[in-house]
Amino acid sequence: MGMLDRFADIVKANVNDLLDRAEDPAKMVDQYLRDLTESLAEVKQETAGVMAEETRTQRLVDENNANIAKYDDLARQALKAGNEDDARTFLAKKQQLVAKGESLAEAATAAHENASKMRQMHDKLVGDIESLRGRREAIKAKVAVAKTQDKVNDLSSAGDRAAGAMSAFDRMEAKANEMLDRSNAMSELNASPQDAAAELEKKYAEAGSTAAVDDELAKLKAEMGL
Repeated sequence: MGMLDRFADIVKANVNDLLDRAEDPAKMVDQYLRDLTESLAEVKQETAGVMAEETRTQRLVDENNANIAKYDDLARQALKAGNEDDARTFLAKKQQLVAKGESLAEAATAAHENASKMRQMHDKLVGDIESLRGRREAIKAKVAVAKTQDKVNDLSSAGDRAAGAMSAFDRMEAKANEMLDRSNAMSELNASPQDAAAELEKKYAEAGSTAAVDDELAKLKAEMGL
């Protein structure tokens, strides 16, 4: 399994695990970003290693090419000096290096492709983390709004309960008024019947008392010359 595939599986496993345990999305996105940041550190190390391998193989290619050029030049010098056998030896060495160079070139090409893929993966991961950090704030904002909405809903429920209590109190007050009215009616029914003659007697007694007061007032005014 390649590094990219292995990393994708790790991230997928982390995401699925977080989704299964996601009771508080705000906390989960923080945990997810921490996991991705740790994975990024691993990717950095792997990418640095692959890039170093690219540099090493390319250096081997350059060194081999330099040796090829060197032995080619030595063969030319040997021929100029009239040493054909020496020139043949130098050319044989050159051919060995050319054959070696083909293998080194293939290795360098593969190392370059691997380094390019790792760098792309590294850069994409960095970009994704930055994007997720921006989305994290939006998620946290939504969670905060949801929690506030829950509080509003709880208070609304409390208001409904208060309205129900008011209605119950109204019914109890009406019941109390009914009980008081019934009690007053019973008191009125239980009271002794009124004596009409006694009421009239009281009326005339009060009238006589008033007349006596008026007579006494008239006498007093006459004495005082008023």
